[in-house]
Amino acid sequence: MPHTPHPPTPRLLARPRRRLRAVALLASAVSVCLVAASAPPTPLGVGDRLFPQLGNPGYDVAAYDLSFTYSGSNDEPLKAVTTIEARTTADLDRINLDFAHGKVDSVEVDGEPAGFATAGEDLVVTPEDALDEGDWTRITVRHSSDPVYSEDRPGGWVRTADGLAMANQADVAHLVFPCNDHPSDKARFTFHITAPDGLTAVANGLPTRVDRTGGSTTWTYRSPHPMATELAQVSIGRSTVLHRAGPHGLPVRDVVPTEHRAALEPWLEKTPGQITWMEQKVGRYPFETYGLLMADATTGFELETQTLTLFERELFTEPAYPKWYVESIMVHELAHSWFGNSVSPATWSDLWLNEGHATWYEALYAEEIADKPVAARMKAAYGASDRWRTAGGPPAAPKPPKNGSKTGIFRANVYDGAALVLYALRQEIGRPAFERVERAWVARNQDGTATTADFVRLASETSGRDLGGFFQAWLYGAKTPPMPGHPDWKQNPVEKAAGKRPAKASRNAHGE
Repeated sequence: MPHTPHPPTPRLLARPRRRLRAVALLASAVSVCLVAASAPPTPLGVGDRLFPQLGNPGYDVAAYDLSFTYSGSNDEPLKAVTTIEARTTADLDRINLDFAHGKVDSVEVDGEPAGFATAGEDLVVTPEDALDEGDWTRITVRHSSDPVYSEDRPGGWVRTADGLAMANQADVAHLVFPCNDHPSDKARFTFHITAPDGLTAVANGLPTRVDRTGGSTTWTYRSPHPMATELAQVSIGRSTVLHRAGPHGLPVRDVVPTEHRAALEPWLEKTPGQITWMEQKVGRYPFETYGLLMADATTGFELETQTLTLFERELFTEPAYPKWYVESIMVHELAHSWFGNSVSPATWSDLWLNEGHATWYEALYAEEIADKPVAARMKAAYGASDRWRTAGGPPAAPKPPKNGSKTGIFRANVYDGAALVLYALRQEIGRPAFERVERAWVARNQDGTATTADFVRLASETSGRDLGGFFQAWLYGAKTPPMPGHPDWKQNPVEKAAGKRPAKASRNAHGE
């Protein structure tokens, strides 16, 4: 089932200490509390198959309020305050937050000082009063946020030529700010970014105010739609913000290095038409704004940070990339607005729903604008699919990443391998039913999370037939099933490129 969007933020009331439910249980309850209080803090997780230590049980975050103060140098820690509003889903004597790579100065729970300790990559908070299931609580952490990382643990901040940007996928938002760092717990976000005059700060959502004082400026941004922590974005730099209108009057704003504004404009002006193209395929754009963040940094990937997609500037200024290819990558990241951002994966094993769909619409766009047939790309992917499954696991059951590298899950089997599953589905049920599935998927699960099982149920319901066996083979099989309608398609002994696509880890991750 999709994750239910959070209700409006409640007005937090003073909460009395937890009352014992029966006098007869007093002695045993006190004994249990003493044992719990004296036990050492331990890291927790929500039990994700790929990353079991990510996220934390016992509460549901409704909103984050993040404040960052930037000194003007991107190799110095930022001063930060993170405020979390959450509702408990269990009785809690302690609250585990994902947080590492920053110094914590103080923690408050509902305005009262709270104890805190580090356990693994968790910040374990002990409030003065234990929390009952169903309580609303506010946690405030004053901390630093360090943009400099060791080579073996890259983080969420990306240092650009003139400042900073964020790339938190899959598990490094908690190296930037304390959070429940798993896509199953989406929340609303508010950002306050203070930077010296001469710099511009932009974040997810739309601006709500700008305050200038004493040689610095504070920008406030807010989004009314819930967002996964991995999709948070903050840009600080010598940037120009360009504005244009998208379909239905949608505000489109792009953030570009000022010196490259003229060179990038021919690419940026394509975005409104691309949004219209996607709306014709799957329905209305699901957020309050959209735009591209052009970062002067070499990352090897582009990233669908919600409403403000991160791109490497060199993708648009490097003449080696064909025009059609760059445009199709723009559509890939735009498609994530529906698939991955609005409808987020309930677990990281559901990643194929994000990347497979984005790759699918990337391929359809290339077919329509550049006469690059989808069938040819899918045939090439089919020929390589068995090797991809052997190397990385089937699309919906990827192998855990090696050596703890969280970006290791972004393999060919969740890009073209997963798009191949969608092609097979379209072949199996026909184009009209397939297109109904796509529209229903994003409409039913907007602003929520969903699972592979949810997609299988919807496709079966929409097509009027049980597709459980079909999906079992295509999503979980060690070998790729025969392609419906193409009995002549075979596995290739030597891998061929299945269409170029900048994966999260490397633009050449597919062997191109």
